[in-house]
Amino acid sequence: MRILVADDSIVSRHVLDATLRKWGYDVVMASDGEEAWQILQRDDAPRLVILDWMMPGMTGLEICRLVRARAPEPYIYILLLTSKSHREDLIEGMEAGADDYITKPFDQHELKVRLRAGTRLVELQAELFAAREALREQATKDWLTKLWNRSSILDILMRELARSERDVSPVSVALLDLDHFKSVNDTLGHYAGDIVLRETAVRMNDSVRQYDSIGRYGGEEFLIVLPGCDLSGAISQAERLCGRISGTPVTIGPTETNFTASIGVTTSLPGQSATADALIGRADEALYQAKRKGRNRVESLAFEPETASAPQHEALTVKV
Repeated sequence: MRILVADDSIVSRHVLDATLRKWGYDVVMASDGEEAWQILQRDDAPRLVILDWMMPGMTGLEICRLVRARAPEPYIYILLLTSKSHREDLIEGMEAGADDYITKPFDQHELKVRLRAGTRLVELQAELFAAREALREQATKDWLTKLWNRSSILDILMRELARSERDVSPVSVALLDLDHFKSVNDTLGHYAGDIVLRETAVRMNDSVRQYDSIGRYGGEEFLIVLPGCDLSGAISQAERLCGRISGTPVTIGPTETNFTASIGVTTSLPGQSATADALIGRADEALYQAKRKGRNRVESLAFEPETASAPQHEALTVKV
């Protein structure tokens, strides 16, 4: 556990440094309040802090207030070190955001016990944070590919469509379907099919822009949302995806298997007020064209709000 010690007394710093290192802490030192505040603003800031109340530049109380005014996570446990012992002073320190206090000259056993309580609190908060993030991952990501799941990618598409209206910019979507995927499951087994799906996800993630989003739309189909991308740019992106997916065989046990994908692309232009369903429906029509023309290719259709149909969700799950 890393711990920050901020004290303007060099003697006090040396005593605390030696004591805390003996107890197994990784100690970070600051000689005044401003240096301590700079350290606490870093991404890797210690989660345990011992602050001297009175320091030049910035007092321990001022740092407490600044820390508590920021986002509450990850939590920083603050132990205030002070020579003040009046009840009113201690109340002021706690109200400023300190979790605990210890008076100078401090007793080592008392300090150890108080830090042990702080360590437990910080570790518990980290465990709760990790558990919450795991639940969020389960709720928003596809368990197999680790891409966005269907509901999440649709939410992203709807947000990007709303943003495109505000920013007067295009939004493109690409609907990708793995060719002859059923034969992979039938001849090599579902485990092999899972390997192909995971590898497809990796290759797609490596090929899209940082601000594009990919979700598993259903079975072996994937929806790619391309914000700020016009139709020609979306076609280029889709062709790059096609080439990346088919370019290298997938190793499944002792064998290597080649697989390809067909992609349908369309674009919503500013002012068209496209809905997510209508846009996906148009991309689905383009995808069927790619299938009919021989697969392993990209086909595109301009989005036409008055003729765009809803996506054929049930049909999409049985493409081969």
